[in-house]
Amino acid sequence: MKRRTITKAGAVAATLALSSVALAACGSGGDSDGGNADGGASGDITPITMLVLGDKPTNGRLEAMLDELNANLREQAGAELSLYYVEWADWQTQYNVQLLANDGSVDLVTTATDWLFAWENAEKGAFLPLSEDMLKENAPKTWEQVSASGDWDLTKLDGEIYFIPEDNYTQYTNHGFFYRGDWAKEAGFANGEITKFEDFTQYFQWVKDNQPEAYPWDVAGANMAALTGYLQGHTDAITLQGVATGNYSIFETTKSDPYTISSNFMEGDALLEAAELAKEWNDMGVWREDAINYTGDTREEFYAGLSGADQHHTQTFLTQIVNNMTTKQEGSDPKMFSFGQENGNIFKDLKTHGAMAVSAASKNPEKALQVYDLIRNDQTDYDLLNFGIEGTDYILTDDGKLDYPEGYDSSTDALGSNFWGGRMDEYEYDKVTDAPNKWETYEALDAVAEDYPYETLVFNKDSIDSSLATIGGVLSTYLPQLMYGKFDDPAAAIEDMRAELAAAGYDEVRESLQADMDAWASEQGLK
Repeated sequence: MKRRTITKAGAVAATLALSSVALAACGSGGDSDGGNADGGASGDITPITMLVLGDKPTNGRLEAMLDELNANLREQAGAELSLYYVEWADWQTQYNVQLLANDGSVDLVTTATDWLFAWENAEKGAFLPLSEDMLKENAPKTWEQVSASGDWDLTKLDGEIYFIPEDNYTQYTNHGFFYRGDWAKEAGFANGEITKFEDFTQYFQWVKDNQPEAYPWDVAGANMAALTGYLQGHTDAITLQGVATGNYSIFETTKSDPYTISSNFMEGDALLEAAELAKEWNDMGVWREDAINYTGDTREEFYAGLSGADQHHTQTFLTQIVNNMTTKQEGSDPKMFSFGQENGNIFKDLKTHGAMAVSAASKNPEKALQVYDLIRNDQTDYDLLNFGIEGTDYILTDDGKLDYPEGYDSSTDALGSNFWGGRMDEYEYDKVTDAPNKWETYEALDAVAEDYPYETLVFNKDSIDSSLATIGGVLSTYLPQLMYGKFDDPAAAIEDMRAELAAAGYDEVRESLQADMDAWASEQGLK
């Protein structure tokens, strides 16, 4: 596992040796020519816009950072960078609408194969195919690093590269519950440790009975954790990536039968078990009555002591939750229950969980790649985009850790640049606000988590896109209600949903996907 080694004086990054090419971290006027040696000498400045996910910050820190970053980029590449935000409200729909508009308003696009529809958008023409010559000329350092890691094949569709993987960054985005160890201990759990999904019923009941101002789990909107968290820990299902049915991923294989496609949403009793537990939680008052439509910030409620649980992934827990809860709720002893920990059904991140594409409608794709090469590989540019202005947004301690100025509050003062498509371990700092056991947690996950086995499998969905959309419509009618326990008879609701899925073409879709799986497995010599 790679970790950044720095010294305080100058924050010098360790060099990255890639085959015969040594790629050293560069300063703002350094040797990263990005295929554009004259920089902005011609006087022409090209605007480049990068699409990112998240709520746009309003504290002024982003704009101040971009002023400094763009002073560098004008000199280095004759370009300026701006950010276009797809905000979290209805983000799935708005993200795809923006990409498929192909109106030239964005140049660089944050994408991913497991949650940001990378293959679907590539197939629909949203991304520009990137030739080897184009990458070598305009993003030479990125080309060398990804080549040395052997990861370009993970980004190819029909033999062409469609995006750049974030393949040199350590993270875990396996999801789970965050909860309060102090309250769990009071609820009867030894050392405040909850080890089974169903045991949250006992925890939630204690919160309900003993913390009347708090929701046991203040959850809102498009959240499926009450279903998917249960399924992950009670089956050996492997969710197939890159097969979106609206906002849901229901097609699976199993560890016991890894090349046969099935779905717990269509077969078996596990979904009913999960839905019945969700109904029990709803009837208990675990979440607010209008949770489906609630748009408030439930994480801030967790920080304020008004929620007994939150839900997201390990990276969030280690880099945000532990510090915030320890600071804002003294003695809360924040803990995480990982979905799938009961049966070891946990997978490592895909190297394309974060990636960067160039919009097919970009008016300046070469310049976009030059900018990307700099913000990924030039240390000064990287630090500005990811951490902000030293002394204002962050400080470096004598032992080389990233800290924050006195009075800093991440809830109000965060930079919010959300560069999730090109982070590099070589340029990352450990933070004083990270959980003390961050690296031990990563190492423990490395010991048990499995590699996703189908990373090079791309499904051909041309003939089934309309059926996938119809299936997605059926799911959007039933799954939110099942998640929040709103059906009086979950068994009848699931029976009705499955009948509608069958009428929507589930079997035909599954057969088409199975044919692609069979062909891929045969090519790989797996069956």
